[in-house]
Amino acid sequence: MRQGAVKHGHRAGRGLRMAAWVLVPIGLVLIAGLAYARMQFQGVTVNSDAMNPTYRQGDTLVVEEVDPHDIRRGDVLLIDVPGRGYGGRTLQRVVGVGGDHVTCREGGQVVLNGKPVDEPYVNLGEPCMGPPFEATVPQGRLFLLGDNRGNARDSREFLDEQAGSVAFEAVRGRATDSRVAAAGPVAAGIGGIVTLLVGIGLGIGGYVTGRRAQTPAPTWHTH
Repeated sequence: MRQGAVKHGHRAGRGLRMAAWVLVPIGLVLIAGLAYARMQFQGVTVNSDAMNPTYRQGDTLVVEEVDPHDIRRGDVLLIDVPGRGYGGRTLQRVVGVGGDHVTCREGGQVVLNGKPVDEPYVNLGEPCMGPPFEATVPQGRLFLLGDNRGNARDSREFLDEQAGSVAFEAVRGRATDSRVAAAGPVAAGIGGIVTLLVGIGLGIGGYVTGRRAQTPAPTWHTH
């Protein structure tokens, strides 16, 4: 094979191969983002009316992984505490954190560290439905209530067990308001799969084009 043919074959398809070198790594990065999203987010179905009207039984929502240090009062958490809830994981709202003093008098508001708590999310607008209670939350634990105070097995029922509080280890995630947080990485991951396949296709096309350019045209002899 002539040297010129080799050089021509090397140049042929070079643009396709260069595009492949760019697209394949991008696709892999985006797919890694999809894998990360699957680890960080999970879909759950609400199995009780304890958080009604915020979340109703049968609703499907997204729960994100949460660091204990990032948990704040007002967060809705997915927890798993044997003997509590409704036969498995359940959603409850953080009312108090370690060191907080929580009280509730019949017909009144929840009082946190001496200040009434505004809770517009509470079902029927009755924050202290049920027997009154008082608790000081141990450090490193959480005091949780359902938004449907008349139908929630929450910290109020277990006040003799560390003031009804729940350990951070029982938290399985935090409810998000929408699927937007998870939808972005998922969409990027799907785009990554497409990008990877296109890059691989271009790379194969560039290789085939180069090989064809190196093959000399047949010589026809006439007699």
